[in-house]
Amino acid sequence: MPIIVNLDVMLAKRKMLLTELSEKVGITMSNLSILKKGKAKAIRFSTLQAICEVLECQPGDILEYSAEE
Repeated sequence: MPIIVNLDVMLAKRKMLLTELSEKVGITMSNLSILKKGKAKAIRFSTLQAICEVLECQPGDILEYSAEE
């Protein structure tokens, strides 16, 4: 898939664990893990908004498009 998920990069920049993000956003660890691994088929805008609020970032900091596959 040409969409790259950089959630792990943002977590590292914010020095935050996935478990902490899960608690603050209210999303299960398994769903965040699926997103982080790039296995998610979709993401709700409300979920993306909550992640961005907690990580203090923009959606483009988490999601990236790559034409190369």
